[in-house]
Amino acid sequence: MPMDQIQILLVEDEPAQREVLAYNLEAEGFTVRRAENGEEAMLLIDEIAPDLIILDWMMPLLSGIEVCRRVKTRPETRAIPVIMLSARSEEVDTVRGLDTGADDYVVKPYNLRELMARVRTQLRRVRPAVSGDTLRFEDITLNAETHRVMRGDAEIKLGPTEYRLLVTLMEKPGRVLSRDQLLDMVWGRDIFVDTRTVDVHVARLRKALKGQGLSDPIRTVRGTGYSLG
Repeated sequence: MPMDQIQILLVEDEPAQREVLAYNLEAEGFTVRRAENGEEAMLLIDEIAPDLIILDWMMPLLSGIEVCRRVKTRPETRAIPVIMLSARSEEVDTVRGLDTGADDYVVKPYNLRELMARVRTQLRRVRPAVSGDTLRFEDITLNAETHRVMRGDAEIKLGPTEYRLLVTLMEKPGRVLSRDQLLDMVWGRDIFVDTRTVDVHVARLRKALKGQGLSDPIRTVRGTGYSLG
C-alpha cells in the first residue's frame, strides 16, 4: 500500500505546531488532513475515514478527550488508532487519556522521530499491508510483498486498481466503506474519479474472486457502499 494512500488526520489548534507536524508527516509520504478544532475533526472523520488520528488534548469547541471518546464509542470508527498529544505530563492525565480509548499518549514537547515511530507502529497494526504482511479473509490470502492473491488453491489475477481495492477491503473486514471513502483510499484525493467508477472496479473484483461457482465475499450495502464480509 503506497504511503500517500494512507490518510492521517492531524487535529491541532496551534497553527505553528500543526504545520511543523504536518510537514514532517508529509515528508514521510503520508497524506495529511488538518483540523484546527474538535468539531472540524468530527466532520472530517466522517468524510474521509482516516487511517490514524493525531489529536491534541486542549482545543476549542470540542476537546481532544471528547473527540477520542466519540471516535471510540462508534462502531464505524472505533478501530481508528488515536495518538493523543498533550502538555499534561502527570500520570493521572496519561491514564485518563488512555482510558478514554487513545491508543497512545505523547507528552509535549515531543521528539519528532519518536512520534513518527509511534505513528508507524500504530499503522502497522491497522494497515498490515504497509509492512508487507500477508492478509487473510476466509479462504482469500493476499501477500502484500509479492502482490500475489490466492483463493483457496487458485491464484487470482487482478489489475492494479482491483488489487488496491482488495487490500483496502481486506484491511478493514466487516467495515462498510462508502464510495467516497474508497475513492480517497484507493485512488487518492488528487485524482478526479466519478463514484460510479468504484462500482465498475468492485464488479471486476467480484468477478475475479468468484471464479467457478465460488461465493461472493463482497457485501453491497444499498445507499452506502461496500464491505468484505
